[in-house]
Amino acid sequence: MFQRFCISILTALSLCNSAVYAHYESEQEKQISKKKVHDQTFSQVDPWKLFELAISPAYASSDVSIVIEGVYRIIKSDGLPNHITGEFPNAGNPNTISEQNYTFRVSTKPQLTGVMTPLGQYPFGVAVNGIPFDPGTAEWWNNDPLSGWHYEAMPLGPRLGLDQNNAHVQPNGAYHYHGIPTGLLDKLATAPKPVLLGYAADGFPIYAPYSYTDPMDPHSGMKQLNSSYRVKGGSRSDGPGGEYDGTFTEDYEYVRGRGDLDDSNGRFGITTEFPKGTYYYVITQTFPFIPRSFKGTPDSSFRRRGGPSRTGYGGRQGYGPPGGRQGYGPPGGRQGYGPPGGRQGYEPPDGGQGYGLPGGGQGYGPPGGRQGYGPPGGGQGYGPPGGGQGHGPPGGGQGYGLPDNDQ
Repeated sequence: MFQRFCISILTALSLCNSAVYAHYESEQEKQISKKKVHDQTFSQVDPWKLFELAISPAYASSDVSIVIEGVYRIIKSDGLPNHITGEFPNAGNPNTISEQNYTFRVSTKPQLTGVMTPLGQYPFGVAVNGIPFDPGTAEWWNNDPLSGWHYEAMPLGPRLGLDQNNAHVQPNGAYHYHGIPTGLLDKLATAPKPVLLGYAADGFPIYAPYSYTDPMDPHSGMKQLNSSYRVKGGSRSDGPGGEYDGTFTEDYEYVRGRGDLDDSNGRFGITTEFPKGTYYYVITQTFPFIPRSFKGTPDSSFRRRGGPSRTGYGGRQGYGPPGGRQGYGPPGGRQGYGPPGGRQGYEPPDGGQGYGLPGGGQGYGPPGGRQGYGPPGGGQGYGPPGGGQGHGPPGGGQGYGLPDNDQ
């Protein structure tokens, strides 16, 4: 702890007057800049301010280890970023960064499956500084998961409290990236070559958006890689209406060959770390930002398990236990559960509880409603506004609790 404290003090000192280096600033220029900082720091900085910066999570020094054990790469982290962050809590995010206890495992010999696997209950991956890449949100149009319109974090920006690193904090204190981790990239990008940012849950590496023009030729020059997604043309036929503008995930479409990357925002090529070539993912400036699917098989160590997980900000708890999928507790809501073998459980604002029990379908407790159940083998159970309980018994279809009725 004392060692981390000392490192944090030094980190704070270096941050107080240093300019942000360009990604490919020369070594000579860096040394000149560092000397200027060294000459000025102690004459201009209040020691007590340094102390405050050192103990602030925004200036914490991450404790991360990456070791290879057999055919796996084991990544352990306290979840504290090794770069300056924005202030948390803030107007768009009420949570405070706190220490985590991460242990992720990825294959050192990942294999392409030939299919695209959606993220589902997995975050996408983890950065080399131990911070997760987690592009999804728990925000829905009108706070209604049934709407089919899922808000995107990056276009909303300040509304979700994203900082300068395209990151914010979950209710359990977990700092995570929704886009290019600029603070981390500034630390790593010191030469004109592809920058390894981390590893996806399926084991394939994750790179920054600049790479070789010819993916198999390191002498072909560098270029910014672009995704092959675009905002759809025209207007939304339902839900929020209006023209497609990128606010929602459903506003985007993949157009093969439009950019440099495939539908999982990846490509095959050589890098410094993989001179014989590998499939790798890219975090881009535009949608999907962080990839939304895997080309390999994600490791179970990334699966969301019991305990406070990625909930709706401002809400209470959302759980996605082993075998289950996602559970959300959006603003003003209570608890949403997705137990083993179940699907999704949602808890919108002011609603009751929604359960997706083993083998069952979806259970919703919409605003003002009570409980919605999807029991084993059953279909969907809804408890609409003002209604009571809706049951979908074993082998049955849908059960509805209509407004002002008990069941």
